[in-house]
Amino acid sequence: MKKSKTRIFVSKTITSNLMIHIKHKQHHFLKNVLRIKINDLINIFDGKTGEWKTKVISVNRDKTILHVIENIKKMIHSPDILLVFVPIKQHRMNIAIQKATELGVSKIIPCIAQYANVRNINIKNLQINAIEAAEQSDRLDVPIIEKPVNLKSLLTEWPEDRKIIYCDEKIRNGKEIISLLLPLKDYNYKWAVLVGPEGGFSDTEKELITKKKYVIPVSLGDRPLRADTAITVSLFCINKLLDK
Repeated sequence: MKKSKTRIFVSKTITSNLMIHIKHKQHHFLKNVLRIKINDLINIFDGKTGEWKTKVISVNRDKTILHVIENIKKMIHSPDILLVFVPIKQHRMNIAIQKATELGVSKIIPCIAQYANVRNINIKNLQINAIEAAEQSDRLDVPIIEKPVNLKSLLTEWPEDRKIIYCDEKIRNGKEIISLLLPLKDYNYKWAVLVGPEGGFSDTEKELITKKKYVIPVSLGDRPLRADTAITVSLFCINKLLDK
């Protein structure tokens, strides 16, 4: 049986027999990198209706045209886990977005703190990274990436029914994330992960964070971790320990 050469995300809602016009970067990838040909199979998904098999019916200078054949995977949404992180340097921020997407977060919220290394964020670029990671990891949706928000405003408006796992690099010899989450495994909580900048949060910000009843400070071990590593470790732990 002929297999799909790749899978790509499309923003248009997919239905059977639809003609999909692929342009710009995705067209370049299909035409010049994969060198697709007429009748090649391409899988596509839209984050709403699942994954579909399509056939290439045209490849020209400006676009690739796909004909939708059939739905091959019903829609399954990723777990309701949020990532809140203080922006870091672009290369590592791209890695953080990719890993968070691969690990199934539903929403990513950049948060501005006192020691933030980066304050101007290209949301479109982060969204492109999330889409590419979703394509490669076989997930059927793409996380929402929100506009940056101030830490104080975020915590003031935070819903009481969603727990925040606060990864505090200053905690030493305290309970690590696994031992803290295990007793909460069977509770029907909503979850979020909060990771600060490379230099950590200020003392004032730490007090603001830790006084909230819905915040659970955790240690990720004795070694200080880069922000993108902390994001990966904490999300992996939550996925494994809270999976029901």
